[in-house]
Amino acid sequence: MKPTFIINLLLITLLMLTGCQSTGDNQADAIDAAQIDRDVDAALAKLYETTPSAKLLASKAKGILVFPNIVKAGFIGGAQYGKGALRKRSQTAGYYNIVAGSFGLQAGVQSFDYALFFMNDEALAYLDRSEGFELGIGPTVAVLDAGAAGNLSTTTLKDDVYAFIFGQRGLMAGINLEGSKITRINP
Repeated sequence: MKPTFIINLLLITLLMLTGCQSTGDNQADAIDAAQIDRDVDAALAKLYETTPSAKLLASKAKGILVFPNIVKAGFIGGAQYGKGALRKRSQTAGYYNIVAGSFGLQAGVQSFDYALFFMNDEALAYLDRSEGFELGIGPTVAVLDAGAAGNLSTTTLKDDVYAFIFGQRGLMAGINLEGSKITRINP
């Protein structure tokens, strides 16, 4: 068998196993939830410090879904995974994971933080009622960088969801086609 086939098979297996997360241990689940909350607090503080306009979005958003420390790895085939929390009015309203697979010219390992600002009730309701929120399907998502975010004002906020990718660590190079799925979990 070719090495790339084996690597791709292992990555696909990893993606399938990430959906099997029921531990049944309430104490471990509570510790996991507390750790997710701490990581979300740290990620939001970092985002607001480096991108002040994100705080404007937070004041207008109906909810903020934050994934700190998403890990992405790949060589030809790739995968990414992370856990996060949905915040409504600064309180955790639920926990989620994000899983993605990709195939294309790519190599490396990277971790990063990801925040989705839900700007209206319809977009937030779509997240709540979906069996898995797929990026690219459903509400309009606008990915912002620091430059684009600097031009936001209350009159220019027109999209359903605004996304920030920040705090990149490591190196990931390449071109790929990717799909991400966000699913509610119970840590």
